[in-house]
Amino acid sequence: MRTQVLSVCILLLSSGGIAQDKQNTAAEPLKPMARIADPAFEVATIKPSDPNHRNNGFHLDGHRVSVENMPVTNLICFAYSIHKSQIVNAPAWFDEVHWDIDGIPDVEGVPSLHQYQRMVEKLLGDRFALQIHHEKRELSVYVLTVAKGGPKLAVSKSDPDDSIDQTGNGKGMMKFTNNSMADFALGMQFMVGKPVVNETNLPGRFDFTLRWSPDELRTSEPDAAPGLYTAIQEELGLKLEPTRAPADVLVIDHAERPSQN
Repeated sequence: MRTQVLSVCILLLSSGGIAQDKQNTAAEPLKPMARIADPAFEVATIKPSDPNHRNNGFHLDGHRVSVENMPVTNLICFAYSIHKSQIVNAPAWFDEVHWDIDGIPDVEGVPSLHQYQRMVEKLLGDRFALQIHHEKRELSVYVLTVAKGGPKLAVSKSDPDDSIDQTGNGKGMMKFTNNSMADFALGMQFMVGKPVVNETNLPGRFDFTLRWSPDELRTSEPDAAPGLYTAIQEELGLKLEPTRAPADVLVIDHAERPSQN
């Protein structure tokens, strides 16, 4: 059985999530990895996924880390917290071939989300020979700002070092726990299909719930909740507006299919 510890990755990748398997209740739970640790895979197996396999995601099983049925594009989006539209010059096989990855960190403890991302980032460099550089390019984006009247957000009750959580179906309700505005913007950009630039200048972390109605429901249900953009303004005191603006892009300079092991 699996419980979602970071459902934001369902939005992040538009296809999978990061899940942590429940530990045996008779065993002592593993401790989190040290905050200052910068882990890599001590050993990792990589192989192409079965084309008929439908499950996918990023998983934690105690100290073991695994990636199930993911293309390189999604690995990069996860590792660098970007939208796929911010990847430039990618070869076709980045989307055509899916991969299964399994291994353990070279540091004791259960990795945080950021540490998990660093492990995938290093793996892309070591095993996929990924070489990149960053540029600024004008893209179609959404800008997240504070609406007139100010934010309507509750300061999070969680420890700032706890994991963030974005739970829901992405189709009418999402619950956000221990989220910074950068975290919220990241989740939103995969719901609106474009990068979201956070210009709220709001520090700290927040707990809040967002409820809205998809467009098709609002046309058939007169008493339905407002649309996503109206709900963001009315419920959260924020604004999400489309524009064109310079945004960070990740340019692929080189990559290779990994050798299997």
